[in-house]
Amino acid sequence: MNTSSLIHKVWNFCNTLRDDGVGYGDYLEQLTYLLFLKMAHEYAQPPHLRKSHIPPEYDWASLRNKTGVPLEVHYVETLNKLGNQCGMLGAIFCKAQNKIHDPAKLSRLVQMIDEQSWIGMNIDTKGDLYEGLLQKNAEDTKSGAGQYFTPRPIIQAIVACMQLQPKKTIADPACGTGGFFLAANEWLTGTGEWLKVNAEWLKRDLPKLNSTQANFLRDKTFHGNEIVASTRRLCLMNLFLHGIGEVDGEPRIDRADALAVEPDKKVDYVLANPPFGRKSSITITNEESEEDKSALTIERQDFWESTSNKQLNFLQHIVSMLKKGGKAAVVLPDNVLFEGGAGEKIRRKLLETCDVHTILRLPTGIFYANGVKANVVFFDNASNGENANTKGVWYYDLRTNKHFTLKSRTLKLDDLHDFITCFNPGNRSERRETERFKYYRYEDLIIRDKANLDIFWLKDDSLENIDDLPPPYVLQQEIIEHIEAALFAFKDVESGLKS
Repeated sequence: MNTSSLIHKVWNFCNTLRDDGVGYGDYLEQLTYLLFLKMAHEYAQPPHLRKSHIPPEYDWASLRNKTGVPLEVHYVETLNKLGNQCGMLGAIFCKAQNKIHDPAKLSRLVQMIDEQSWIGMNIDTKGDLYEGLLQKNAEDTKSGAGQYFTPRPIIQAIVACMQLQPKKTIADPACGTGGFFLAANEWLTGTGEWLKVNAEWLKRDLPKLNSTQANFLRDKTFHGNEIVASTRRLCLMNLFLHGIGEVDGEPRIDRADALAVEPDKKVDYVLANPPFGRKSSITITNEESEEDKSALTIERQDFWESTSNKQLNFLQHIVSMLKKGGKAAVVLPDNVLFEGGAGEKIRRKLLETCDVHTILRLPTGIFYANGVKANVVFFDNASNGENANTKGVWYYDLRTNKHFTLKSRTLKLDDLHDFITCFNPGNRSERRETERFKYYRYEDLIIRDKANLDIFWLKDDSLENIDDLPPPYVLQQEIIEHIEAALFAFKDVESGLKS
């Protein structure tokens, strides 16, 4: 079977299962279990002869030789047993459950996977197939999976601006399905269609890693956290299908709350889109704070301020993760730029402690989680003693007079071409102002009310020229997003009053 036929077959079977109430998320999980077992079986054969640590009575051969009810019973038993194993095996099958309750369809899925040699398939093909299913799952708003899926053009633009180098460590404390790691891997290896097509204007010579660099990339580069077991599973499989990690190795993604403890290692890069949402029920306190509202309170002596705002806590945590000279790019909602109280104190400390050099104001209509207004904040960790590290912040406005939707006008990497050019990754000292790219000195920012970093200067054309309005469906979507953003903010206020 050729690649295109296989992809078509996998997609069609997903649609068949949806008729039985099995959504993309459930299908992805079952596909993950079976794909992992099949690939572990293939790696155990000549010429690889690698140990999978899968008990023989629960390996791929034990599944493919059964049909009907005996297959379903054995499959359930296999999931339970493998979930108690160590290493990557236990991580993939953690809390695994069978969601395909029609034995005939389960048998068809097993046979479909068995017919194909997966380790011999091109990595890009396997990865693109799985990524496509992840995106479909994110589009299913009822599943809530959109919160774990960052738009890939945003991730690609961030990676292009960061100019990642080999043999450096990269972390994401809320890694979702692994989008940042995959784009970073593609940048470092020169793979990925987005990079090949845009290599000329990205000024990226497609690299060739030596064996030492390649081994470091596979086994030591990436460090992540994902607290949701099912999402962590999808992330691990996504990375595995893209050549990151080993079938018999240890998982590089911890199933733990990144905010609960101080990081035990420092990293060179942090790329992250921490979860949006209402304030956490857990309040993080620092050494000096007297705040202790519940038994769920976590003390972080390395934090600047105590707050129950998840995004502010993630921002403080990310700073604590960076080596001296380490670099970060973090997607953060607008409220992080203007919120008072702890927000103001954290912003002032961030500007003093780090070099906050660039803020990209993202457009609306690009996230699967509705009502999100967000920015990408780029900063470097450095220390100049008593002087503030931030000398000034460059802002790029990709929001004003920009109209995107999730279906009819989707965000593309080309839409970020001008931003990446203005960012000038090769030499930030040679930046030049444009209509959408402006520079604000530290001295001017720090005296703003509450050190407010939420700055905009472009006029909204739709407010002045009613003859040049966007199409009705775009206006409708923007109105919905504005209302949802307002509700989002009110819920934050409500949560704060109750705490």
